[in-house]
Amino acid sequence: MMMFLGLTSSLAMFQTMINGLLRDLINIGNVAAFIDDVIVGIETEGGHDKIVAEVIKRLEENDLYVKLEKYK
Repeated sequence: MMMFLGLTSSLAMFQTMINGLLRDLINIGNVAAFIDDVIVGIETEGGHDKIVAEVIKRLEENDLYVKLEKYK
């Protein structure tokens, strides 16, 4: 586990920020977020792609990014 010096609750603050960014998607049950993991669960492939695009758009708008080499 790695923590930034001087930030005692950085994980909790990051989780709160992610929950705020994705609140509506979390509330309707399409997305689950746990710290730096976002899980998209939807039955159709087209719907999945739409939700993933929306999540990435919201992250980019808030100066966050996805590290693509971590994913298949």
